[in-house]
Amino acid sequence: MLIRRREIDFLLKEFLKVGELLNCERYANHDGDTIDGLLDTAYAIAEKEFLPYASKADIEEPEFIDGQVKLIPETQAAVNAYSEAGFIGAAFAEDDGGMQFPWIATQAAGAVFASANVGFYGYGMLTAGAANLLNTFGSPELKSRFIPAMLEGRFFGTMCLTEPQAGSSLADISTLAQPLEDGRYSLRGTKMWISGGDHQLGENIVHMVLARISGAPPGVKGISLFVVPRNLVDEQGSSGEKNNIALAGLNHKMGWRGTVNTLLNFGEGGQCEGYLVGEPNKGLAYMFQMMNEARVAVGMSAAALGYSGYMHSLDYAMNRPQGRPLTSRDPEQPPVAIIKHPDVARLLLAQKAYTEGGLALSLYCARLLDEEMITSDPEQKKALNAMLGLLTPIAKSWPSEFCLEANKHAIQVLGGYGYSREYPVERLYRDNRLNPIHEGTHGIQGLDLLGRKVFMDGGMALGQLLRMVREDCARVSVTPALSQYAQLIAKATEDMIRVTGMLVADAGKGEAEKALANATLYLDSLGHLLVAWTWLRLARISLEALEDAPGTDDAFYQGKLKACHYFCTYELPRVNSNARILAMRDGLFTEMQDEWY
Repeated sequence: MLIRRREIDFLLKEFLKVGELLNCERYANHDGDTIDGLLDTAYAIAEKEFLPYASKADIEEPEFIDGQVKLIPETQAAVNAYSEAGFIGAAFAEDDGGMQFPWIATQAAGAVFASANVGFYGYGMLTAGAANLLNTFGSPELKSRFIPAMLEGRFFGTMCLTEPQAGSSLADISTLAQPLEDGRYSLRGTKMWISGGDHQLGENIVHMVLARISGAPPGVKGISLFVVPRNLVDEQGSSGEKNNIALAGLNHKMGWRGTVNTLLNFGEGGQCEGYLVGEPNKGLAYMFQMMNEARVAVGMSAAALGYSGYMHSLDYAMNRPQGRPLTSRDPEQPPVAIIKHPDVARLLLAQKAYTEGGLALSLYCARLLDEEMITSDPEQKKALNAMLGLLTPIAKSWPSEFCLEANKHAIQVLGGYGYSREYPVERLYRDNRLNPIHEGTHGIQGLDLLGRKVFMDGGMALGQLLRMVREDCARVSVTPALSQYAQLIAKATEDMIRVTGMLVADAGKGEAEKALANATLYLDSLGHLLVAWTWLRLARISLEALEDAPGTDDAFYQGKLKACHYFCTYELPRVNSNARILAMRDGLFTEMQDEWY
């Protein structure tokens, strides 16, 4: 099931105030009607071309036949509809061939597609990220050669980072780039886990490849970025002969099977040509743009998949009669729908709180990017960039962990049916299980947050973020219906400030290993705090709507208030208990010896 349109409208119009963005010069060509039109188109394509084939794409996963990838035929129709409607370039500037929509609007549309069929959505999402990377750092010649075809959906894009021997340790990649006389490079090496790495959906695939130029420094300081097309491309942007990129095999995944995942050998059968992007040895810094964009998209997809599972389990719970109330065990009375049972209500409320809160947090990050793009103030731009950088590991990992938990609850609501293929909730769980892994595992995101982002610019971004939380808590504390939640969030905020100071002090004393040993627990805690803050903001908007204009939407807003109550009462206490553990700076994980396991 798709994300409810009312949910998207609430987040865009009431929470994130997309209308305010439309007053700036960049988005002046858009208004409420064009935003609605974008979403109308997304829902229509998602419902017709994506959703009906999600199960088929899962069951009939990609095959490796005669050296090529075979996908179910419906993939082509769905991807064509997506690209022909302009979604790949929807957020790009009009001068670059895009439609110049606000980022939050295009990301909301992306969430709709992901909720329908995340496998089909992957091709366009990756292509947009690759084109955006090239648009930022590529030369005018490279941009004119590749980007128009990518935004049209004639060329698709990938990111090629990981290698079999290196895994997530990019410092250990060994793909080599040898300079050629005409400024191009000859690449040779193997890349693993490449989503969308080979298919026949378009006439070409543009790989964004990390490699080392001969003689480059060791480690991450010697990594460069290259554009490596599957087929050579002339100056007019036309595809020619193959570029000696061999499809070595497919990875057979637990879920997310609609997006093919490949092992590629570059230069195996002859010269494989690539083009340097930007300056030598700065490739990883460039690639972080696409990686971070993909990380926010991963969190968004996780929330969308969790939301879809929530919709299925809610529908089932409302229509499945079973059992009787505890206060009435009369067997002659008809059974009640299972939604009437308190524990089922608990499972549903948890799903609602996780998925709607995760979606709101993800779209809030997109709003920050919009603000960064439109401001002309260098200091404000720097502050917004730092804030988005701080939030990226949380926006990627918190929904990936807890919206997966929502999918688990969806299965539980359906019971035995949920564990079977008769209903889609087991597939949605398998699809979502990838999200804590790809684009940087949950543990890596914790290390990035506590080991880098918290310390950047003397902790400026974290300090600003927590000040915003404090200010909102103070503002809402005078509202009787919400004051108890504001007080709980304020207490959790002080706990996080206190424990962060302890961990920063440990790192300053040269005890970084001890400080970082529980980085994942720190990420989960800060994520829970920020989602609670998000729910407080959503609840305030809902309460004001109920007071100002009671009517047909009362049930929608009451649901928001109850989800806020659930999250602050049942979930937020994790922050306080986790803070106590973090404050102990326990050395268990660093003290363990191999043989003790």
